[in-house]
Amino acid sequence: MTQYMLSVPGSVDDEMPPDEVVQKMFADVETFNQKVRDAGKWVFAGGLEPITTATVVDATGERPTVTDGPYSEAKEFLGGFWVIEAADLDEALQWAKEGSAACGGAVEVRPFAGEA
Repeated sequence: MTQYMLSVPGSVDDEMPPDEVVQKMFADVETFNQKVRDAGKWVFAGGLEPITTATVVDATGERPTVTDGPYSEAKEFLGGFWVIEAADLDEALQWAKEGSAACGGAVEVRPFAGEA
């Protein structure tokens, strides 16, 4: 079985919905999470803190640097994700449709690279 990452992109331009909408989304996502677990497809999932909490570490030069804030100046960011096991892309896309409905946002589907 292949592992797929179902990621939930966000944008700094997105407005935060009212608390009751957020609470319903959390409940819907947990219902979806349990469905994935019950199907035996669950590997891992998580939501991320706001992009403003990011720290970048770059040890590619002579001296490592640690910088507060996101890596790029882009408006888009990763808000959360699921890692699932699926027989094929079609199955992963079906799970993504349900995940998208649960979280109220778009979901990008990407397979993990095979081992060399």
